[in-house]
Amino acid sequence: MSKVLVIEDNQDLAYGLRNNLEIEGHQVEVAGDGADGLARVRKTEPDLVILDLMLPGLDGFRVLRTLRDEGRRLPILILTARGDESDKVRGLRLGADDYVTKPFGVLELLARVEALLRRAAAAEPPKVPPVEKFGEIEVHTASRTVRRSGEQVTLTPKEYDLLLALIDRRGAVASRSELLTEVWGYSAAVMSRTVDTHIAELRRKLEDDLAAPRHILTVRKTGYRLER
Repeated sequence: MSKVLVIEDNQDLAYGLRNNLEIEGHQVEVAGDGADGLARVRKTEPDLVILDLMLPGLDGFRVLRTLRDEGRRLPILILTARGDESDKVRGLRLGADDYVTKPFGVLELLARVEALLRRAAAAEPPKVPPVEKFGEIEVHTASRTVRRSGEQVTLTPKEYDLLLALIDRRGAVASRSELLTEVWGYSAAVMSRTVDTHIAELRRKLEDDLAAPRHILTVRKTGYRLER
């Protein structure tokens, strides 16, 4: 039984989420604001957090930043009424694993929760050498750190996993559905811009020219590949 913490100030929505998650066999707690949510994470060590962004007092962005700054690697799914891409990108940069925009379908939300939990439970270190290099980039797999021209680059957990998935293919093309399945544990039937958003962030952090990336290349109508 997985422990899920829902941090959501809308009581009706929180009740609905709790009810549906408990039907699926999860143990669920609910926090109505950001400060209470942080306290419950520290006390109960949940397996996954569903986090609203628009919370009273301590908003979801600050909750997310605090959890990641404390070194907590549990999956965090953002649940937000904010549909702007800038808000989604900001959440991913701060370390969220996925996001769902309100209004949402309960079945899709449950599928994403299951995928994140499955991925976290089954995570194993990729079978790659201790240090992978391409261009000015060094990926140190033992410490899960990345350096660019000798300077450390901060990647979110999913950005790092996505980069390793591309490295592991040794130049072969990875389709979006393959990356969704491998990195996020999603079924290929789940449509998502998650891969594209994370690829854009990797390019921003690792490429010199975003208009003409040298290493993380798009293969038209197929997916992505890593060019050394």
